[in-house]
Amino acid sequence: MFNQFQGRMLLSHNFDVNPDTVPALSREEFAQVFQSGLSAYKHLQCRLVNHPHWTVEILFPTNEFSPQQVGELCAKALAEKRRSQQLSTDPIPEILVLGGIKTTPPTSDSPDALQPGNWGVDVVETSSGEAFLQAIAWDATIAQKPADSVFKVELKKA
Repeated sequence: MFNQFQGRMLLSHNFDVNPDTVPALSREEFAQVFQSGLSAYKHLQCRLVNHPHWTVEILFPTNEFSPQQVGELCAKALAEKRRSQQLSTDPIPEILVLGGIKTTPPTSDSPDALQPGNWGVDVVETSSGEAFLQAIAWDATIAQKPADSVFKVELKKA
C-alpha cells in the first residue's frame, strides 16, 4: 500500500465556538469532513478511529506531503464544510491546526493510540485563534522543540 515513507497523523477536535454560528460535529461527521475533503488526493487515506481523544487517522506518503501540507489541506476541508453549514451571517470560526510529533512512549497499546513518530494534531475551531494560542501557551510550549517537530496552520476569519 505505502512504502516505508508513510506518515501517520491523528486528529482531535476542539470546538470552541458558539453553536449558533456553525453546528457542533459528531465524531462521525468530523471524520467525514476529511474523508470527503481530502478524497481528491488519492495517496491520503482517512478513517474514523476508536479512541477517546483521537478521532481521525490520516496516512500520507512523506515523499509527497509534509505534515504541514496535510495540515493545510485539513484546514481547507474544514473551512469548506463550515461555509456550507453557516447558520448566521457571522463569519465562520477561525481554524487552527496544531501538530506535534510524538517522541515519548505510547500511553496505550491500542492500535488507534498515538505512537512515537506519529503526528498528534489538534484541529481547533475558535472565535479567536490568537486568544486560544495564548490560553494554551503555544509559543512557550514549542519554544524548546525542534522546528521540524511541530507545525501550525491558521485560517483567519474572512
